[in-house]
Amino acid sequence: MTGTLINVAAVLAGTALGALLGARLPDRIRETVMYGLGLFVLVLGIAQGLEAFRPPLTDLTRGAALIILGSVLVGGVLGELLRIEGGLDRAGEALRQRFGRDQPGFTEGFVVASLVFCVGPLTILGSIQDGLTGDYQLLAIKSLLDGFAALAFASALGWGVGFSVITILVYQGGLSLSASALAGAFSDAMIAAMSAVGGVLILGIGLRLLALREVRVANLLPALVLAPATVAVLEAMR
Repeated sequence: MTGTLINVAAVLAGTALGALLGARLPDRIRETVMYGLGLFVLVLGIAQGLEAFRPPLTDLTRGAALIILGSVLVGGVLGELLRIEGGLDRAGEALRQRFGRDQPGFTEGFVVASLVFCVGPLTILGSIQDGLTGDYQLLAIKSLLDGFAALAFASALGWGVGFSVITILVYQGGLSLSASALAGAFSDAMIAAMSAVGGVLILGIGLRLLALREVRVANLLPALVLAPATVAVLEAMR
C-alpha cells in the first residue's frame, strides 16, 4: 500500500496547488489549459490504444484489434445496464453537495480524474508489484505523473479532482492488497489488452475535456475485464 499512499499524497498536493493557482487565472486561460489537457489526453490514449496492433497481442492472434473492439462494445452494453457512470456521477454530486457547493466543475473533476488516474498499465503493474514485493518504484513514477496531472486538472476543474483519491485508494489499494492472488494471473498479452482498452477509454476522456462529446467513459469500464479474460481464454486454447 506504500505506493498507493504516495500516489494519494501526490494527487492531493497537485490538486491544492492547481486549485489555488486556478482561482487566480482568468477564464480564458483556464479554458486554454483545459483544451491543452484534452489534446494531451487524446495523444496518450492513441499511444496506449495502439497496443492492439503490437506484440504480444499480435503474436497471440491476428484478430487482436477485434478483441479490443468487441470488449469495448460488450463492455459498453454491460456498463449501460449497470449504470456505472451514473453511480460515479452520484458519488461526485454527493461530495460536491457536502464539500464544493460553489464549484460547478466539482463533479466533472472527480469523475474525470478518477478515470484518468486509475485506467492504465502503471496502475495494474505498479499495484501488483507493490503488494507482492513491496517495490513501489512504478507507483512512485505514476505518482509524479498524476501529481502534475492533478495540478493541471484542478486549475481548470477545482477541488473535485482531489476527491479522486477515494477512487485511487479503493481501486489501486485493493489491487495491491490482493496482489499475491493476482500477480501470476496476468500474462504480458493480458496486460497489453488492458492497456489497449484503457487507451480507448482515455480517448473518450479527451473528447470530454475538449467538449466535443460527452462520452460516458465509466460505462465502458467492464471492457477492462473482458479484454484480458478473452486473451486468457485464447492463451489457454493454444
